[in-house]
Amino acid sequence: MKKIGIINSELSALISQLGHADTIVIADSGLPIPPGVRRIDLALKQGVPGYLETLETILVEMQVERYTIADEMKERNPDMFAKTERTLAGAQMECMTHEQFKLLTRQAKAVIRTGEYSAYSNVILHAGVTF
Repeated sequence: MKKIGIINSELSALISQLGHADTIVIADSGLPIPPGVRRIDLALKQGVPGYLETLETILVEMQVERYTIADEMKERNPDMFAKTERTLAGAQMECMTHEQFKLLTRQAKAVIRTGEYSAYSNVILHAGVTF
């Protein structure tokens, strides 16, 4: 049995398979997941697990060089925007419209659906390298 880190087998496998610049999405419960993109559904009930809790857990094992958020997160959910920015300090931030964001999710290796119920609590993580 694994001693530390992510114990969800799908998440653990996903992260171990990422290459440089591959992307994954951490999504609130309302973000549409494009057909053909792998869905890892963690949502149990409203708020469980939360977006930030999921992001923080993934960052224990994933090297992130940049991240993408929707402009609407800054405007309509400034508290979550500030927490996301603090959590991903050191990684380069990119912003785009929510419509552009949804198009970019089509290229993701997976979308991880959380139980988050606050608007625009979504991020695309771009894998970095550790060397």
